Amino acid sequence: MSSADPTERTEPARPVEPPVQPGLVDCARELAEGGATSAGLVAAALARIEASRPTLNAFRQLRTEAALAEAAEADRRLAAGERLPLLGVPVAVKDDTDVAGMPTYFGCDGALPSATADSEAVRRLRAAGAVIVGKTNSCELGQWAFTEGPAFGITRNPWNTEHTPGGSSGGSAAAVAAGLVPAALGSDGAGSIRIPAAWTHLVGIKPQRGRISVHPHSDAFQGLTVNGPLARTVADAALLLDAAAGAHPRDHHRPPAVDASAAARRDPGRLRIGVSLRPPLTLTRNAPHPEVLRAVTALAETLARLGHDVEEARPRYGLIGLSFVPRATAGIAELAALHPEPALLDPRTRSALRTGTRLGGRIVRAARAREVRQHARIGAFFEAARGGSGHGYDVLLTPTTAAPPPRVGAFDRLSAWRTDLAMTSACPYAWPWNVLGWPGVNVPAGFTHDGLPLGAQLLGPSRSETRLISLAAQLEADLRWYEHRPPVRQDRAP
Repeated sequence: MSSADPTERTEPARPVEPPVQPGLVDCARELAEGGATSAGLVAAALARIEASRPTLNAFRQLRTEAALAEAAEADRRLAAGERLPLLGVPVAVKDDTDVAGMPTYFGCDGALPSATADSEAVRRLRAAGAVIVGKTNSCELGQWAFTEGPAFGITRNPWNTEHTPGGSSGGSAAAVAAGLVPAALGSDGAGSIRIPAAWTHLVGIKPQRGRISVHPHSDAFQGLTVNGPLARTVADAALLLDAAAGAHPRDHHRPPAVDASAAARRDPGRLRIGVSLRPPLTLTRNAPHPEVLRAVTALAETLARLGHDVEEARPRYGLIGLSFVPRATAGIAELAALHPEPALLDPRTRSALRTGTRLGGRIVRAARAREVRQHARIGAFFEAARGGSGHGYDVLLTPTTAAPPPRVGAFDRLSAWRTDLAMTSACPYAWPWNVLGWPGVNVPAGFTHDGLPLGAQLLGPSRSETRLISLAAQLEADLRWYEHRPPVRQDRAP
């Protein structure tokens, strides 16, 4: 039968073992030791990205010529003996991040001007020697736990391309999970790092507010949003966090510096860990998926086997949702109002703009003023443990999401209200830590029976990144989740 015969049957896609791509730490070491060149690593990353466009669609924009030129310069610097933490290593950043000479679309359609300067996080990554290869897809203004939109199409999950990688840092998660780049920067305003990390089998760190600058924004999404890393290992995520961390002179929040990479090599000691499977707030009656509960319970049992004191707990969240909604919608309204062609925005975004405008001003100021009391109420969950008495805990363990990754298109044609309900049902666990501004780490928690990734959150009080990172590294050493990689699908050409 002729290969041009339209009636010819094609074999189904076959999953095969993917080639092992080096992680961030490995890339940096190989470059420093002369075992690889930046030109080779960057060219290979760009080739993988281009080859993956029809299946994953992880990137909105590439810096092909500029990245190759920067890689050549990095090789010259390496040959001259210069050493920096990420000199010559290819990384990616999210579509909400300013890179000089590129538009910051943040998932939107329309003609937008190019940024005139790098964001502070990108400036610091460049100062550490990183080569930014491109900007990854995000849903429109980072609102949803899926990465789809008319401006760029559908970003798909490399574990199963019929499912979403999550959002809003879905492009960064898909790129890292598929091995297109060794690590990527994302942002998290309601779980937007942790949710896609959970749904793509990655480590995702939401740092303390101010740990990584959000400049040129002074207080992104009314203080909810922070930047953070996605990577396949704790050490890789910690290295990217260290490279990007630091304040801009005009930043409001300036926590003292930490050494995340050192924390990833340190034993966490024996910790008191509270496990909470009950969502902080839900507007639906849906219970968490049984496979999510199974996975997080198994992770709690692993922590107990590793010597930690693990028990069921119930944090006192109070009415924290009353603080989240005004801040989130006001943040969307502030960004949406800047778009030069508002008619191009998703109707759900325009609805959020109207809501955020109504809830701005006095209401959002009152919501932010509650944060001090919320710190005290939820902080009491941890304080007794730090003080050495009572029933306080060192770490809170919860599911990252209440459900496995949904299918792509699951939220198409939903109204703004129904989209919010669906998001609340699937992802009720992550957002309180954005209200508080405290750190959290998603760790892989296994898979559903259908092979879809699941995750769990390690949550801590203010400025507790090092403890969470040490605990995540201990779990990783035991569970070796980095050995599991998504299959490469070998599709026959049409």
